[in-house]
Amino acid sequence: MTILRSGRVAAAGLAVALLGAPAAFAETNSGDTAWVLTATALVLLMTLPALALFYGGLVQSKNVLSVLSQCVVIACLMSLLWFFVGYSLAFGDGGPANGFWGGFDKAFLNGVTAESETGTIPESVFFMFQMTFAIITPALIVGAYPERAGFGFVLVFSSAWMLLVYAPVCHWVWGSGGWLYQQGVRDFAGGLVVHATAGSSALVIATMVGKRKHFPQEMRPPHSPVLVMIGAALLWVGWYGFNAGSALGAGQSAGNAMLVTHLSASAAALTWMTIEWIRFGRPGLVGAVTGLIAGLATITPAAGSVGPLGAVIIGALASLVCFYAVTLIRNKLKIDDSLDVFAVHGVGGILGTLILPVLASLGPLAPGLGDVSIAQQSWVQVQGVVVVVAWSVAVTYVIIKLASFVMKVRAKPEAEVEGLDMHVHGERAWHGISG
Repeated sequence: MTILRSGRVAAAGLAVALLGAPAAFAETNSGDTAWVLTATALVLLMTLPALALFYGGLVQSKNVLSVLSQCVVIACLMSLLWFFVGYSLAFGDGGPANGFWGGFDKAFLNGVTAESETGTIPESVFFMFQMTFAIITPALIVGAYPERAGFGFVLVFSSAWMLLVYAPVCHWVWGSGGWLYQQGVRDFAGGLVVHATAGSSALVIATMVGKRKHFPQEMRPPHSPVLVMIGAALLWVGWYGFNAGSALGAGQSAGNAMLVTHLSASAAALTWMTIEWIRFGRPGLVGAVTGLIAGLATITPAAGSVGPLGAVIIGALASLVCFYAVTLIRNKLKIDDSLDVFAVHGVGGILGTLILPVLASLGPLAPGLGDVSIAQQSWVQVQGVVVVVAWSVAVTYVIIKLASFVMKVRAKPEAEVEGLDMHVHGERAWHGISG
Protein backbone atom coordinates (compact mmCIF):
# COMPACT_ATOMS: atom_id res chain seq x y z
CA MET A 1 0.00 0.00 0.00
CA THR A 2 1.12 3.55 -0.64
CA ILE A 3 1.43 6.05 2.16
CA LEU A 4 -0.11 9.32 0.99
CA ARG A 5 -0.23 12.88 2.19
CA SER A 6 -3.67 14.47 2.33
CA GLY A 7 -3.97 18.00 1.02
CA ARG A 8 -6.89 18.49 3.42
CA VAL A 9 -4.97 17.98 6.65
CA ALA A 10 -2.84 20.90 7.82
CA ALA A 11 -1.55 21.81 11.25
CA ALA A 12 1.66 23.79 11.61
CA GLY A 13 2.39 22.94 8.02
CA LEU A 14 1.28 19.87 6.09
CA ALA A 15 0.36 16.83 8.15
CA VAL A 16 0.37 13.25 6.95
CA ALA A 17 -2.62 11.00 6.26
CA LEU A 18 -2.69 7.39 5.11
CA LEU A 19 -5.15 6.53 2.34
CA GLY A 20 -6.02 2.88 2.35
CA ALA A 21 -3.07 2.03 4.61
CA PRO A 22 -3.05 -1.27 6.52
CA ALA A 23 -3.55 -1.42 10.26
CA ALA A 24 0.20 -1.76 10.75
CA PHE A 25 0.62 1.88 9.72
CA ALA A 26 -2.57 3.41 11.13
CA GLU A 27 -5.17 2.52 13.71
CA THR A 28 -8.77 3.67 13.56
CA ASN A 29 -9.42 6.36 16.15
CA SER A 30 -12.96 6.43 17.52
CA GLY A 31 -12.82 10.14 18.33
CA ASP A 32 -11.65 11.09 14.84
CA THR A 33 -14.22 8.77 13.30
CA ALA A 34 -17.04 10.21 15.40
CA TRP A 35 -16.11 13.76 14.42
CA VAL A 36 -15.91 13.02 10.69
CA LEU A 37 -19.25 11.18 10.85
CA THR A 38 -20.74 14.28 12.47
CA ALA A 39 -19.06 16.54 9.91
CA THR A 40 -20.50 14.41 7.12
CA ALA A 41 -24.03 15.02 8.40
CA LEU A 42 -23.28 18.74 8.70
CA VAL A 43 -22.06 18.99 5.10
CA LEU A 44 -25.15 17.17 3.83
CA LEU A 45 -27.19 19.67 5.85
CA MET A 46 -25.55 22.40 3.77
CA THR A 47 -27.34 21.15 0.66
CA LEU A 48 -30.50 19.77 2.26
CA PRO A 49 -32.13 21.88 3.47
CA ALA A 50 -29.74 24.84 3.83
CA LEU A 51 -28.78 25.66 0.23
CA ALA A 52 -32.24 24.70 -1.02
CA LEU A 53 -33.89 27.15 1.39
CA PHE A 54 -31.32 29.87 0.73
CA TYR A 55 -31.78 29.67 -3.03
CA GLY A 56 -35.52 29.06 -2.72
CA GLY A 57 -35.99 32.28 -0.80
CA LEU A 58 -34.08 34.29 -3.40
CA VAL A 59 -36.24 33.34 -6.39
CA GLN A 60 -39.83 34.26 -7.18
CA SER A 61 -42.53 32.39 -5.27
CA LYS A 62 -43.66 30.54 -8.43
CA ASN A 63 -40.23 28.92 -8.78
CA VAL A 64 -39.44 27.86 -5.20
CA LEU A 65 -40.27 24.18 -5.63
CA SER A 66 -38.25 23.96 -8.83
CA VAL A 67 -35.13 25.06 -6.93
CA LEU A 68 -35.87 22.67 -4.05
CA SER A 69 -36.48 19.82 -6.50
CA GLN A 70 -33.21 20.45 -8.28
CA CYS A 71 -31.28 20.39 -5.00
CA VAL A 72 -32.95 17.19 -3.78
CA VAL A 73 -32.56 15.28 -7.03
CA ILE A 74 -28.97 16.45 -7.53
CA ALA A 75 -28.17 15.15 -4.03
CA CYS A 76 -29.60 11.72 -4.85
CA LEU A 77 -28.06 11.53 -8.32
CA MET A 78 -24.58 12.64 -7.23
CA SER A 79 -24.63 10.11 -4.39
CA LEU A 80 -25.13 7.22 -6.79
CA LEU A 81 -22.63 8.55 -9.34
CA TRP A 82 -20.07 9.01 -6.57
CA PHE A 83 -20.55 5.37 -5.61
CA PHE A 84 -20.49 4.11 -9.19
CA VAL A 85 -17.36 5.90 -10.40
CA GLY A 86 -16.95 9.43 -9.01
CA TYR A 87 -15.02 8.39 -5.90
CA SER A 88 -12.68 6.27 -7.99
CA LEU A 89 -12.00 9.12 -10.43
CA ALA A 90 -11.19 11.41 -7.52
CA PHE A 91 -9.36 9.12 -5.09
CA GLY A 92 -8.37 6.01 -7.02
CA ASP A 93 -4.76 5.07 -7.73
CA GLY A 94 -4.94 6.16 -11.37
CA GLY A 95 -2.13 3.99 -12.69
CA PRO A 96 0.42 5.71 -14.95
CA ALA A 97 -1.80 8.80 -15.23
CA ASN A 98 -2.04 9.12 -11.46
CA GLY A 99 -1.36 12.86 -11.48
CA PHE A 100 -4.40 13.64 -13.60
CA TRP A 101 -7.13 11.19 -12.66
CA GLY A 102 -7.89 8.39 -10.24
CA GLY A 103 -8.99 5.78 -12.78
CA PHE A 104 -11.61 3.08 -12.23
CA ASP A 105 -9.95 0.82 -9.68
CA LYS A 106 -12.31 1.91 -6.87
CA ALA A 107 -15.50 1.98 -8.97
CA PHE A 108 -18.45 0.59 -6.97
CA LEU A 109 -16.05 0.71 -3.99
CA ASN A 110 -14.07 -2.17 -5.43
CA GLY A 111 -11.27 -3.10 -3.05
CA VAL A 112 -12.67 -1.13 -0.11
CA THR A 113 -13.14 -3.42 2.88
CA ALA A 114 -14.08 -3.10 6.54
CA GLU A 115 -10.37 -2.86 7.30
CA SER A 116 -9.64 -0.09 4.76
CA GLU A 117 -8.56 3.12 6.43
CA THR A 118 -7.85 6.72 5.52
CA GLY A 119 -5.54 8.06 8.18
CA THR A 120 -7.29 7.26 11.45
CA ILE A 121 -10.82 6.83 10.06
CA PRO A 122 -12.43 3.99 8.07
CA GLU A 123 -12.34 4.55 4.33
CA SER A 124 -16.10 4.12 4.22
CA VAL A 125 -16.40 7.23 6.41
CA PHE A 126 -13.94 9.12 4.20
CA PHE A 127 -16.01 8.04 1.17
CA MET A 128 -19.20 9.39 2.75
CA PHE A 129 -17.58 12.66 3.80
CA GLN A 130 -16.26 13.26 0.31
CA MET A 131 -19.65 12.31 -1.16
CA THR A 132 -21.27 15.26 0.58
CA PHE A 133 -18.79 17.58 -1.15
CA ALA A 134 -19.61 15.99 -4.50
CA ILE A 135 -23.27 16.72 -3.74
CA ILE A 136 -23.06 20.37 -2.79
CA THR A 137 -20.65 21.49 -5.51
CA PRO A 138 -22.97 20.95 -8.53
CA ALA A 139 -25.89 22.07 -6.35
CA LEU A 140 -24.19 25.45 -5.93
CA ILE A 141 -24.42 25.96 -9.70
CA VAL A 142 -28.23 25.82 -9.44
CA GLY A 143 -28.00 29.48 -8.44
CA ALA A 144 -26.73 30.42 -11.90
CA TYR A 145 -29.80 29.30 -13.89
CA PRO A 146 -32.95 29.25 -11.70
CA GLU A 147 -36.38 30.06 -13.13
CA ARG A 148 -35.39 29.16 -16.70
CA ALA A 149 -33.32 25.97 -17.09
CA GLY A 150 -35.03 22.74 -18.17
CA PHE A 151 -35.21 20.10 -15.44
CA GLY A 152 -33.83 17.33 -17.67
CA PHE A 153 -30.92 19.53 -18.69
CA VAL A 154 -30.14 20.25 -15.04
CA LEU A 155 -29.80 16.55 -14.31
CA VAL A 156 -27.71 15.77 -17.39
CA PHE A 157 -25.45 18.77 -16.90
CA SER A 158 -24.93 18.15 -13.18
CA SER A 159 -24.02 14.51 -13.77
CA ALA A 160 -21.54 15.22 -16.55
CA TRP A 161 -20.10 18.17 -14.68
CA MET A 162 -19.45 16.23 -11.49
CA LEU A 163 -17.64 13.46 -13.38
CA LEU A 164 -15.70 15.65 -15.82
CA VAL A 165 -14.96 18.77 -13.78
CA TYR A 166 -15.36 18.13 -10.07
CA ALA A 167 -13.88 14.63 -9.81
CA PRO A 168 -10.69 15.36 -11.85
CA VAL A 169 -10.01 18.63 -10.01
CA CYS A 170 -10.64 16.86 -6.72
CA HIS A 171 -7.96 14.35 -7.69
CA TRP A 172 -5.51 17.04 -8.82
CA VAL A 173 -5.74 18.94 -5.55
CA TRP A 174 -6.56 16.31 -2.90
CA GLY A 175 -5.98 12.87 -4.39
CA SER A 176 -3.12 10.44 -4.26
CA GLY A 177 -0.35 11.87 -6.40
CA GLY A 178 -2.54 14.64 -7.81
CA TRP A 179 -0.31 16.92 -9.85
CA LEU A 180 -1.40 20.17 -8.19
CA TYR A 181 -1.10 18.57 -4.78
CA GLN A 182 2.42 17.44 -5.62
CA GLN A 183 3.29 21.03 -6.51
CA GLY A 184 2.17 22.10 -3.05
CA VAL A 185 -1.16 23.81 -3.77
CA ARG A 186 -3.02 24.51 -0.53
CA ASP A 187 -6.78 24.13 -0.51
CA PHE A 188 -7.86 23.00 2.91
CA ALA A 189 -11.56 22.48 2.30
CA GLY A 190 -12.48 23.45 -1.25
CA GLY A 191 -11.69 27.00 -2.32
CA LEU A 192 -10.45 25.56 -5.59
CA VAL A 193 -12.15 22.17 -5.70
CA VAL A 194 -15.61 23.45 -4.75
CA HIS A 195 -15.94 27.22 -5.07
CA ALA A 196 -13.64 28.07 -7.97
CA THR A 197 -14.99 25.20 -10.08
CA ALA A 198 -18.66 25.90 -9.32
CA GLY A 199 -18.28 29.67 -9.55
CA SER A 200 -16.45 29.80 -12.87
CA SER A 201 -18.77 27.18 -14.36
CA ALA A 202 -21.76 29.18 -13.14
CA LEU A 203 -20.62 32.21 -15.10
CA VAL A 204 -20.37 30.11 -18.26
CA ILE A 205 -23.74 28.44 -17.87
CA ALA A 206 -25.49 31.71 -17.00
CA THR A 207 -24.13 33.22 -20.21
CA MET A 208 -24.99 30.24 -22.40
CA VAL A 209 -28.46 29.53 -21.01
CA GLY A 210 -29.31 33.21 -21.31
CA LYS A 211 -31.02 35.81 -19.17
CA ARG A 212 -34.34 35.61 -17.44
CA LYS A 213 -37.03 37.43 -19.40
CA HIS A 214 -37.21 40.36 -16.99
CA PHE A 215 -33.43 40.80 -16.58
CA PRO A 216 -31.85 43.39 -16.44
CA GLN A 217 -34.79 45.77 -17.02
CA GLU A 218 -36.48 44.62 -13.82
CA MET A 219 -34.59 43.49 -10.72
CA ARG A 220 -37.09 41.43 -8.76
CA PRO A 221 -36.34 41.13 -5.04
CA PRO A 222 -36.19 37.81 -3.17
CA HIS A 223 -39.70 36.57 -2.50
CA SER A 224 -38.83 35.43 1.05
CA PRO A 225 -35.92 36.98 2.98
CA VAL A 226 -37.06 34.76 5.88
CA LEU A 227 -36.16 31.60 3.94
CA VAL A 228 -32.93 33.24 2.80
CA MET A 229 -31.91 33.92 6.39
CA ILE A 230 -32.87 30.44 7.62
CA GLY A 231 -30.93 28.84 4.76
CA ALA A 232 -27.88 31.03 5.38
CA ALA A 233 -27.93 30.25 9.11
CA LEU A 234 -28.04 26.52 8.40
CA LEU A 235 -25.20 26.93 5.89
CA TRP A 236 -23.14 28.63 8.60
CA VAL A 237 -23.68 25.69 10.96
CA GLY A 238 -23.01 23.16 8.22
CA TRP A 239 -19.80 24.95 7.26
CA TYR A 240 -18.25 23.84 10.55
CA GLY A 241 -18.39 20.31 9.17
CA PHE A 242 -17.23 21.50 5.75
CA ASN A 243 -14.06 23.18 7.05
CA ALA A 244 -13.31 21.62 10.43
CA GLY A 245 -14.24 18.18 9.12
CA SER A 246 -11.60 18.55 6.41
CA ALA A 247 -8.95 18.04 9.09
CA LEU A 248 -10.15 14.39 9.01
CA GLY A 249 -9.67 14.19 12.76
CA ALA A 250 -10.67 15.76 16.08
CA GLY A 251 -7.62 17.83 17.01
CA GLN A 252 -5.99 21.23 16.89
CA SER A 253 -6.32 21.52 13.12
CA ALA A 254 -10.08 20.96 13.29
CA GLY A 255 -10.46 23.33 16.22
CA ASN A 256 -8.55 26.10 14.49
CA ALA A 257 -10.50 25.57 11.25
CA MET A 258 -13.80 25.93 13.10
CA LEU A 259 -12.60 29.05 14.90
CA VAL A 260 -11.38 30.85 11.79
CA THR A 261 -14.52 29.83 9.89
CA HIS A 262 -16.74 31.48 12.48
CA LEU A 263 -14.68 34.67 12.71
CA SER A 264 -14.45 35.12 8.95
CA ALA A 265 -18.21 34.72 8.54
CA SER A 266 -18.90 37.22 11.31
CA ALA A 267 -16.52 39.85 9.92
CA ALA A 268 -17.89 39.39 6.41
CA ALA A 269 -21.54 39.75 7.41
CA LEU A 270 -20.86 42.98 9.30
CA THR A 271 -18.73 44.37 6.46
CA TRP A 272 -21.37 43.71 3.78
CA MET A 273 -24.08 45.17 5.98
CA THR A 274 -21.97 48.29 6.56
CA ILE A 275 -21.34 48.75 2.83
CA GLU A 276 -25.08 48.61 2.11
CA TRP A 277 -25.85 50.87 5.05
CA ILE A 278 -23.47 53.53 3.71
CA ARG A 279 -24.50 53.18 0.06
CA PHE A 280 -28.25 52.67 0.39
CA GLY A 281 -29.03 54.04 3.83
CA ARG A 282 -30.35 50.72 5.16
CA PRO A 283 -28.67 47.64 6.69
CA GLY A 284 -30.38 44.88 4.68
CA LEU A 285 -30.85 41.34 5.99
CA VAL A 286 -30.29 39.66 2.61
CA GLY A 287 -27.10 41.67 2.15
CA ALA A 288 -25.80 40.71 5.59
CA VAL A 289 -26.32 36.98 5.02
CA THR A 290 -24.87 37.24 1.51
CA GLY A 291 -21.75 38.68 3.12
CA LEU A 292 -21.85 35.81 5.60
CA ILE A 293 -21.71 33.29 2.75
CA ALA A 294 -18.91 35.24 1.06
CA GLY A 295 -16.86 35.07 4.25
CA LEU A 296 -17.45 31.34 4.56
CA ALA A 297 -16.49 30.66 0.94
CA THR A 298 -13.34 32.80 1.20
CA ILE A 299 -12.02 31.25 4.41
CA THR A 300 -12.58 27.71 3.08
CA PRO A 301 -9.23 27.22 1.29
CA ALA A 302 -7.33 29.04 4.05
CA ALA A 303 -8.95 27.39 7.08
CA GLY A 304 -5.89 25.22 7.66
CA SER A 305 -3.34 27.95 6.97
CA VAL A 306 -4.39 31.11 8.82
CA GLY A 307 -5.10 32.08 12.40
CA PRO A 308 -7.95 34.09 13.94
CA LEU A 309 -6.56 37.51 12.98
CA GLY A 310 -6.05 36.40 9.39
CA ALA A 311 -9.62 35.09 9.35
CA VAL A 312 -11.07 38.46 10.37
CA ILE A 313 -9.08 40.16 7.60
CA ILE A 314 -10.22 37.53 5.08
CA GLY A 315 -13.86 38.04 6.10
CA ALA A 316 -13.68 41.81 5.66
CA LEU A 317 -11.90 41.52 2.31
CA ALA A 318 -14.36 38.86 1.15
CA SER A 319 -17.31 41.21 1.47
CA LEU A 320 -15.50 44.17 -0.05
CA VAL A 321 -14.35 42.21 -3.09
CA CYS A 322 -17.48 40.09 -3.56
CA PHE A 323 -19.84 43.06 -3.16
CA TYR A 324 -18.19 44.87 -6.04
CA ALA A 325 -17.98 41.63 -8.04
CA VAL A 326 -21.77 41.36 -7.76
CA THR A 327 -22.11 44.95 -8.99
CA LEU A 328 -19.74 44.31 -11.90
CA ILE A 329 -21.37 41.05 -13.06
CA ARG A 330 -24.96 42.17 -12.62
CA ASN A 331 -24.95 45.88 -13.43
CA LYS A 332 -21.98 46.39 -15.75
CA LEU A 333 -21.59 43.12 -17.66
CA LYS A 334 -25.35 42.34 -17.51
CA ILE A 335 -24.73 38.63 -16.98
CA ASP A 336 -27.68 36.94 -15.28
CA ASP A 337 -25.80 34.81 -12.78
CA SER A 338 -29.08 35.00 -10.93
CA LEU A 339 -28.04 34.19 -7.37
CA ASP A 340 -24.45 35.46 -7.65
CA VAL A 341 -22.70 32.09 -7.66
CA PHE A 342 -19.58 33.40 -9.38
CA ALA A 343 -19.44 36.75 -7.58
CA VAL A 344 -19.77 35.17 -4.12
CA HIS A 345 -18.53 31.58 -4.33
CA GLY A 346 -16.17 31.81 -7.28
CA VAL A 347 -14.57 35.14 -6.40
CA GLY A 348 -14.54 34.24 -2.71
CA GLY A 349 -12.88 30.85 -3.24
CA ILE A 350 -10.28 32.35 -5.57
CA LEU A 351 -9.57 35.26 -3.21
CA GLY A 352 -9.07 32.95 -0.24
CA THR A 353 -6.78 30.69 -2.27
CA LEU A 354 -4.60 33.58 -3.38
CA ILE A 355 -4.41 35.49 -0.11
CA LEU A 356 -3.66 32.62 2.28
CA PRO A 357 0.16 32.73 1.83
CA VAL A 358 0.25 36.38 2.92
CA LEU A 359 -1.79 35.80 6.08
CA ALA A 360 -0.54 32.34 7.04
CA SER A 361 1.85 33.58 9.74
CA LEU A 362 -0.16 36.55 11.03
CA GLY A 363 -1.11 36.59 14.71
CA PRO A 364 -1.56 33.90 17.38
CA LEU A 365 -2.49 30.34 16.37
CA ALA A 366 -1.50 30.96 12.73
CA PRO A 367 -0.14 27.62 11.39
CA GLY A 368 2.22 29.31 8.92
CA LEU A 369 3.75 27.99 5.70
CA GLY A 370 6.51 25.88 7.17
CA ASP A 371 9.68 26.02 5.07
CA VAL A 372 7.97 27.52 2.02
CA SER A 373 8.35 31.25 1.35
CA ILE A 374 5.36 33.51 0.75
CA ALA A 375 6.53 34.14 -2.82
CA GLN A 376 6.91 30.43 -3.58
CA GLN A 377 3.51 29.54 -2.15
CA SER A 378 1.85 32.49 -3.87
CA TRP A 379 3.14 31.36 -7.26
CA VAL A 380 1.87 27.83 -6.65
CA GLN A 381 -1.55 29.17 -5.63
CA VAL A 382 -1.79 31.34 -8.76
CA GLN A 383 -1.00 28.35 -10.96
CA GLY A 384 -3.69 26.32 -9.21
CA VAL A 385 -6.32 29.00 -9.71
CA VAL A 386 -5.51 29.51 -13.41
CA VAL A 387 -5.55 25.80 -14.23
CA VAL A 388 -8.71 24.97 -12.25
CA VAL A 389 -10.69 27.93 -13.62
CA ALA A 390 -9.55 27.26 -17.20
CA TRP A 391 -10.51 23.57 -16.97
CA SER A 392 -13.88 24.36 -15.40
CA VAL A 393 -14.74 26.97 -18.04
CA ALA A 394 -13.65 24.85 -21.01
CA VAL A 395 -15.35 21.62 -19.93
CA THR A 396 -18.53 23.39 -18.88
CA TYR A 397 -18.76 25.01 -22.31
CA VAL A 398 -18.32 21.64 -24.05
CA ILE A 399 -20.90 19.91 -21.83
CA ILE A 400 -23.54 22.56 -22.53
CA LYS A 401 -22.82 22.58 -26.28
CA LEU A 402 -23.14 18.80 -26.51
CA ALA A 403 -26.26 18.74 -24.35
CA SER A 404 -27.89 21.39 -26.54
CA PHE A 405 -27.69 19.05 -29.54
CA VAL A 406 -29.89 16.41 -27.91
CA MET A 407 -32.19 18.33 -25.55
CA LYS A 408 -33.69 21.69 -24.71
CA VAL A 409 -31.47 23.66 -22.37
CA ARG A 410 -34.15 26.18 -21.39
CA ALA A 411 -37.63 25.55 -20.11
CA LYS A 412 -40.51 26.40 -22.44
CA PRO A 413 -41.38 30.12 -22.64
CA GLU A 414 -44.78 29.52 -21.11
CA ALA A 415 -43.13 27.70 -18.20
CA GLU A 416 -40.99 30.73 -17.47
CA VAL A 417 -44.08 32.92 -17.41
CA GLU A 418 -46.29 30.55 -15.42
CA GLY A 419 -43.48 29.42 -13.16
CA LEU A 420 -41.56 26.16 -13.18
CA ASP A 421 -43.29 24.91 -10.03
CA MET A 422 -46.65 24.28 -11.68
CA HIS A 423 -45.53 23.85 -15.28
CA VAL A 424 -42.76 21.31 -14.60
CA HIS A 425 -43.64 19.75 -11.24
CA GLY A 426 -47.39 20.34 -10.99
CA GLU A 427 -47.13 21.70 -7.45
CA ARG A 428 -47.02 25.06 -5.69
CA ALA A 429 -44.95 26.11 -2.70
CA TRP A 430 -47.53 28.62 -1.54
CA HIS A 431 -51.21 28.23 -2.39
CA GLY A 432 -53.03 31.45 -3.17
CA ILE A 433 -49.77 33.26 -4.07
CA SER A 434 -48.52 33.89 -7.58
CA GLY A 435 -45.47 35.66 -9.00
